[in-house]
Amino acid sequence: MSAPRIYADFHNADSLGRLRLNSVGTVQDLSRQRVTLRDGLQLTLYSEDLEVDGEVRFADGEGLWVAVIAWDAIREPEPAEPLETPEELSRSA
Repeated sequence: MSAPRIYADFHNADSLGRLRLNSVGTVQDLSRQRVTLRDGLQLTLYSEDLEVDGEVRFADGEGLWVAVIAWDAIREPEPAEPLETPEELSRSA
C-alpha cells in the first residue's frame, strides 16, 4: 500500500525544518482521504510542483502535527499517465 499523498505548504516549516500539517489544503486532503495522523505515519507531501516523502510526528512544543522530511530529497512529481479515450479503449477490446 502506498503512502497517502497529502498537500503541504513547503513555506510552513518550523525551526527544525519539519513541515507543519495545519494548512487548509492539508486538512482538506486529510479529511477527503480519511487519513488520521499518528506518529510514524508515512506520507507523500506535495505542493503545486514539488513532492517529498515524510514521516508524521507530533510536535509537543507547538501542539500540532508535523512531517519530518529530507529537504534534499524534494523532487518534481512524476507526470500522470494519460487516460485512454473511449475510442482507444473500444479499439483494444
